[in-house]
Amino acid sequence: MTSGSEISLGEAARRFLANLPAEARSGSQQEIYRFVRWFGWEQTFAGLVPAGVANYAEQLSQSDADYSQKLESIRAFLSYARKQGWSKINLATHLKTRKAKNKSTVSQQSRHRPVSLTRQGYDELKAELAVLQGKRLQLIEDIRRAAADKDFRENAPLDAAREQRGHVEGRIMELEAILGSAFILDDARETTPAASLGDEIVLQDLASGEEVHYTLVSPTEVDVTSGKISGASPIGRAIVGKVQGDVVEVTVPAGKLRYKILRIGG
Repeated sequence: MTSGSEISLGEAARRFLANLPAEARSGSQQEIYRFVRWFGWEQTFAGLVPAGVANYAEQLSQSDADYSQKLESIRAFLSYARKQGWSKINLATHLKTRKAKNKSTVSQQSRHRPVSLTRQGYDELKAELAVLQGKRLQLIEDIRRAAADKDFRENAPLDAAREQRGHVEGRIMELEAILGSAFILDDARETTPAASLGDEIVLQDLASGEEVHYTLVSPTEVDVTSGKISGASPIGRAIVGKVQGDVVEVTVPAGKLRYKILRIGG
């Protein structure tokens, strides 16, 4: 069992939602899960940084009628995490409401804001979109069949299908927005000796001599189990812009770690 800052965002979200009243859980679940997907289900609170949380708030469309409510749901989650000791700092204070702008301007910026993705990450998101689009059709049929059943007062299958479709539709919209404005790093970046998103990095822990392998990706592609870390994570921020042979220092809750960059690959 994990504890403290080692708990994953996915598990933390599950526990947080389980402690909410049914009505509050229904209203918060979709946005909490969207936040978790943004950083990665297996990401830990130790890997979250204030700048990353602030960037998440920036990407939300203020033209959304539920903009403020969505931010409040995430703030409640992050405040709960701090109280539980999962997060060393109160990240909720960095989830700030943007100043009001003209609706048309905000909507246009939201649609066209570029998102940097590796080619692999782009293909994976595209494949996920295709699967969800097929799932949406199945859910529509499930809803149709459940709605036709008049034999019970509390139509649980209908409610479940509608709730699931809401999650699927939200993720489809999110993926379409990301893919529609994606900037493919592998296609356009120039060859450079400095580490950047999309690079595979080999580091050596100067204390233990152990070698570790990471791939720098955008927050939407984080998968800690596969070694994919965000360029906005503590290690990512220390590595980006550095070159082979550089020694970097990473501050973690337990202290400071020092790594030497052994190799940078595309």
